Amino acid sequence: MRTSPASLTAVCTLAALLVATHAAGAQNDAPQSRRWEVRVASGAFVPTGDLRNTLKNGEVTAVQLSWVIRPSLAVTGTLGWARSRDIAAIDSPKLDVFTSDLGVEARGGQWFADRAVTFSPFIGVGAGARSYNYRSLDVDATHNLSGYAAAGGEIGAGRVGLRLEVRDYASGFKPLMGVGRTSAGNDVVFMAALRLKPRLASANK
Repeated sequence: MRTSPASLTAVCTLAALLVATHAAGAQNDAPQSRRWEVRVASGAFVPTGDLRNTLKNGEVTAVQLSWVIRPSLAVTGTLGWARSRDIAAIDSPKLDVFTSDLGVEARGGQWFADRAVTFSPFIGVGAGARSYNYRSLDVDATHNLSGYAAAGGEIGAGRVGLRLEVRDYASGFKPLMGVGRTSAGNDVVFMAALRLKPRLASANK
């Protein structure tokens, strides 16, 4: 699978930002207990490039678990399920697209902290696996390695947060019917999730 110059630039930029964030975080992050975040996200799965001739856009549902190491750094695992169709096959049979991956997020500081509505940006990168499985055809599922770059942010209002995320996935793509060579695939996933933020501990405790 080839990697485009743009993807390499994005990965290098992200790596540099992660290093800078880690160094700055060691000096500026206030001490806090490590915590977990659980989210159920929904959105859209949008194939791009050559995959648009094979896969149909579909709805996606994902469960995410984040371990917040410090305010500027988190590790996030994602299990996603997209409902698509193989539009290159007769009758466009339904196709389930399963994604499982693990990545790191560099989280920026909170914008507009003194206002009723805030915004906290983040970027991330990760890798995992992508599987394609016909829902009603007796055909073996195909499994591929995948990687992604992500960007987004969380809009906050009181204890309620709306997290918006865009992921650009690059992966191998084995022929769904098991005939032919493995090629490179690309798709974009848009996700949104609501979460309830924990109450802040009193400064006197």
